[in-house]
Amino acid sequence: MNRSYARSDRISEQIKRELAELIQSELKDPAVGMLTITEVQVTPDLLHAKIYFTSPTNDPLIMQGLERSTGYLRAQLAKRMATRGIPQLHFVYDTSIDEGMKISQLIKDALPPQ
Repeated sequence: MNRSYARSDRISEQIKRELAELIQSELKDPAVGMLTITEVQVTPDLLHAKIYFTSPTNDPLIMQGLERSTGYLRAQLAKRMATRGIPQLHFVYDTSIDEGMKISQLIKDALPPQ
């Protein structure tokens, strides 16, 4: 196994845990309501991180609130993580859960009633 791959996986998991805690407990932005971080993908050079999230409301204000809070979140990650640098954070709404629900509904509709 390539060591840089394993390191980026460890960094991804740590960023996911730390961001989830920061957003739930310390972020004061009212636009960022309830959300769940589903995945974090860090580039091999550890310069960028895509943070995938989902929210029950799918409100576009959540994305704006996260973008406003990026600097604060990155600074807090720097305090909590023992790495040389913290990647740039890029938030992306995770549509996989919505797509999975649509597929499940299509399958349910295609089956004959019992």
